[in-house]
Amino acid sequence: MKKYVLLALCLLVGAASKAQQVITVKKGDAKSLIEAIGQANKLNADKNAKQLFILIPDGFYDLGKTVLTRITGHNIALIGQSMEGTIIQNKPDTKDEGISKTAIFQNRGSNNYLQDMTLKNALDYYVAGSAGRAVTLHDKGTRTICNRVRLLSYQDTYYSDGEDCQLYFQDSEIHGTVDFICGAGDVWFERCRIVTEKRTADGSGRNVIAAPRTSLTQWGYIFNRCTVENIVSDFEYARGWNKTPHCAFLYTTLLTPEKLNKNRFDVRGMSTVRSDFKEYGTMDAQGRDITPKSNVLTFAMTKKKTDGNKEITTESKCTDETILTADQAAAYTIENVYGCWQPDKILSKTEKKARKLMKRLQ
Repeated sequence: MKKYVLLALCLLVGAASKAQQVITVKKGDAKSLIEAIGQANKLNADKNAKQLFILIPDGFYDLGKTVLTRITGHNIALIGQSMEGTIIQNKPDTKDEGISKTAIFQNRGSNNYLQDMTLKNALDYYVAGSAGRAVTLHDKGTRTICNRVRLLSYQDTYYSDGEDCQLYFQDSEIHGTVDFICGAGDVWFERCRIVTEKRTADGSGRNVIAAPRTSLTQWGYIFNRCTVENIVSDFEYARGWNKTPHCAFLYTTLLTPEKLNKNRFDVRGMSTVRSDFKEYGTMDAQGRDITPKSNVLTFAMTKKKTDGNKEITTESKCTDETILTADQAAAYTIENVYGCWQPDKILSKTEKKARKLMKRLQ
């Protein structure tokens, strides 16, 4: 008899170990969302933990002034019901603006996954003064995947903050004005919609999409088959932030190519001139190739310092061709960038699991 009881217990434990861990958030309940993330952080504190799903029904999750909700666990999948219907928002005070202060989520884990949701930082950008840095996702982790995730803000909307991180976006949408995709690591953006908002309330000024500061990784930011939608203000692809910034725009569709400034990239680096910025296969809305045959730029930076009563000015310059050849463009592949990590295949598998689990909410 004892033998059969023991066998039954073993089968029960085996079935439980194979069951998918799932936490379901109460519809439109921000407290329930934060509690679910906290619970997931504890359950998946180990890097080798089995993937855990947080299911988030369509609804408005108002975090108020709450910032930096941390995702410290690993292998956590946050699954919304739809990109347009699952909206998570915070609204920091303008006096608290800052790239490391305002994020809705701060990810510190590895192999986490976000799907079908909107993250909106509603800091009042146009009254924030000279800077309105309001982050939606501050990623200090690695191997994060975002699938159909919409990020809404203005300055510093998305911040990749790991020097050697590997991150991946697919079919997502990112809005902003200046440096709104910024940071380090190798980050691949596949078929994403990039929307440049008004730089100022009256639409004057210029936008800059990306501000990479890559130092330890070879590839940096790669925008592949993305679409750039421009609202009003002129824009540029990228400018150098620090270290050795890498950034490539491949097979980009520009809906308003006349709004792209003539240099295409900003030649005035913030604290570097070693800007490895590239472009290939750019198209207009009708699919016509509008890539320049050549675009040689000289990146320059001027620094001033005082030595006693004497002011010393130094200028650094770096000249480079920004248009890739076909052979050079062909080197940009997910396999070359990430090696053994296959985010596109992981996304496909996770998406199938999520689809089955989300039937619980219907």
